Amino acid sequence: MITLIRTRFLPVYISLSMLLLYSCRHAKETTEEATIVKTPVTIAQVEYKSVASTVTLPAVATFMNKSVVRATTSGIIDKVLIDPGQSISADQLLFTIRTREALALDKSGRSDSSLNFKGLINIVSHKEGVINSTAYQKGDFVQEGDEMAIVSDQSSLVFILDVPIELDRYIEKNRRCRITLPDHRHIDAAIIRKLAEMDMQSQTVRYVVKPASEERFPANLIASIDLVKSTNEKALVMPKQAVLGNETQTEFWVMKLLNDSTAIRVDITKGYENNEEIEITTPEFLPSDRVVLTGNYGLPDTARITISKK
Repeated sequence: MITLIRTRFLPVYISLSMLLLYSCRHAKETTEEATIVKTPVTIAQVEYKSVASTVTLPAVATFMNKSVVRATTSGIIDKVLIDPGQSISADQLLFTIRTREALALDKSGRSDSSLNFKGLINIVSHKEGVINSTAYQKGDFVQEGDEMAIVSDQSSLVFILDVPIELDRYIEKNRRCRITLPDHRHIDAAIIRKLAEMDMQSQTVRYVVKPASEERFPANLIASIDLVKSTNEKALVMPKQAVLGNETQTEFWVMKLLNDSTAIRVDITKGYENNEEIEITTPEFLPSDRVVLTGNYGLPDTARITISKK
């Protein structure tokens, strides 16, 4: 009888045992999965596009044409009607000088108002421009021919580009260029000619660059111009954030996605780079490949990740 009962309930015992064993194993696997740390990352798609290798050189604004305003007589400056940086028009009154003869009459007390002689000489501009500098103030004594002010011809404003002699061969392919101002604005320009002399201290060839904009710039404004050295019509390009390197910057790599939860380290060789992008020369990637953009710092090879939305 007892044997019969055991035989009848044996399948039940086996089913319960298997169910209990499965539950324990499933709970263990769930616990192990919960303990795996997944790093949240954002990703970027591999991109092939045309890139240019450039070198950035300084360019300084200057006025090629300047005119000198000179005193036409000797005397005391009675009025100064201009300031440095001021724009002036042709025939505009700049200075008034009281002549020595008028001063002599005033000192002797023999000036006669009935003669209508005031001894005031007006100094006017011959052309429009910008006052670059003034040499005298009201009350100063000047002699005939003294330099009183310098007027810059605004239409003659150019940028002087200093090019190292080893880069001079790239000028022909960069006759049309772009000036980058300190506020990061860009202005189209053209390299129009080479100056006859090199800069003695820096040993650079000097070129005249004419901006296409009619905007007014002050002299000695330091801008920059990118010279294109070479171009690659189909370069593998990645965001600079995606590229990691060792402390000595001798090895570089990216974290490439195997799937939506795993990223592996892929060693690379860099080519051209700028502030935003880096060209990858080796190895080759597929257009469908994805790399970790942020969250990649410190990731080991074959890292577990979770993709975050940007």
